[in-house]
Amino acid sequence: PSFYGARHDHEQCVRDALDRAARRCAERGARLTKLRRWVLELVWRSHKAVKAYDILAQLGAAHAAAKPPTVYRALDFLMAHGLVHRIDSLNAYVGCTLAEGPHSAQLFICESCLTVSELDEPALRAAVIDRAAAAGFVVNRQSIEAHGLCPRCR
Repeated sequence: PSFYGARHDHEQCVRDALDRAARRCAERGARLTKLRRWVLELVWRSHKAVKAYDILAQLGAAHAAAKPPTVYRALDFLMAHGLVHRIDSLNAYVGCTLAEGPHSAQLFICESCLTVSELDEPALRAAVIDRAAAAGFVVNRQSIEAHGLCPRCR
């Protein structure tokens, strides 16, 4: 996985993510409304895990009508279109860096700064599917979360 260093152009990273989202939604005939785009942009403000209520607080400053269901519906839409991942262990969200197509996410989460790095390792995905099949289990969706320390926090 790649943790983002000093040379990372985060503004360009966010623009690329928003452009990918617009393309993906257009290809699927899905509406990336202003609010959904805004929520996506708030998720992408950093590569850190962000909670729905933090998004709501940021939205509330400029969009007083935003309520928890509004944010959760936007996040559900973004997850359904592969634009964000839910980090189950933290009840938080992170932008999908591999949103070009379907994949299984392996998320590396820094326990200190909450920065998240995403990997899609086919061998790891296949190993999980193979072991599940051997146990008679069918995997519908997989997301692996690994917690530890990033290079900066180590």
